[in-house]
Amino acid sequence: MQPMTKTIVAAMYHFTRFADPTGIHTPLLEICNLQGVKGSLLIANEGVNGTIAGTRQGIDTVLAYLRALPGCSALEHKESLSSDMPFLRMKVKLKKEIVTMGQPHVDPTLNVGNYVMPQDWNDLISQDDVVLIDTRNDYEYSIGTFKGAIDPDTESFRDFPRWWEENKDRFHNKRVAMFCTGGIRCEKSTNYLLGEGVKDVFHLKGGILKYLEEIPQEESKWEGECFVFDSRVSVGHGLTEGPYNLCYACRRPISDDDMLRPEFEKGVSCHQCIDEHSEERRVRFRERQKQVMLAKKRGGKHIGERADVRA
Repeated sequence: MQPMTKTIVAAMYHFTRFADPTGIHTPLLEICNLQGVKGSLLIANEGVNGTIAGTRQGIDTVLAYLRALPGCSALEHKESLSSDMPFLRMKVKLKKEIVTMGQPHVDPTLNVGNYVMPQDWNDLISQDDVVLIDTRNDYEYSIGTFKGAIDPDTESFRDFPRWWEENKDRFHNKRVAMFCTGGIRCEKSTNYLLGEGVKDVFHLKGGILKYLEEIPQEESKWEGECFVFDSRVSVGHGLTEGPYNLCYACRRPISDDDMLRPEFEKGVSCHQCIDEHSEERRVRFRERQKQVMLAKKRGGKHIGERADVRA
């Protein structure tokens, strides 16, 4: 019996200065499609960011292409496995920022906080003079974070500077340690804090994903699951696929118990978004879910089923 082939999922980002992001877009999309690679890549003047999935050969070919781009030879990536293809198509998008903070003066290519390797992270965040801040969004924090981490309760990364301005006095004379899923948000948030005059700023090298990959569960200070932006929804220690599902109305993670709540209607609403959408939108969601189910009956997938939307 042939062993089941797993799909390789590669997450990466790299800050560099692209003189012409538009000229990168089409050739990059073509090579991804040629290799059967799917996922989402964002291209901006400040660099590249995204997650792709495919075969070993396909992933290696696309990564080699990316590293051949100007200023990208040092691009790093993190890999995990998925039981099936977690994306329905390949998207390459041109953006103003590869991770949106809305702070034009922030430039991670100039300086960032001190990198802390996963094996040194536990010691740092256990110190009394260190404050630990989760830079991710509220729905990501809700299913897992590091023990003792502060939740800024932000709906998007764009809200982080406002939160910092309102709360910075709480952290006077503290060293600040920050973390995010793969490291990209911390590149910007640590540069931002340095610009705000914070002297001792640290961030987890490779993000939560690298920590979960390298640190054994019995030594870990991570609690819960890590939200990921594909159909796996979450991963745990060892980057194994987690138990969460996704509400396709609001793109937030939901548990099996959440799906038993009266507010849940598949593809239409959950307890987190029941009051966020008008009845007109819910009608559209029901029609989309109907088309998803019809596509499944035909043995295919409907694009409305995709999980790689919310960012």
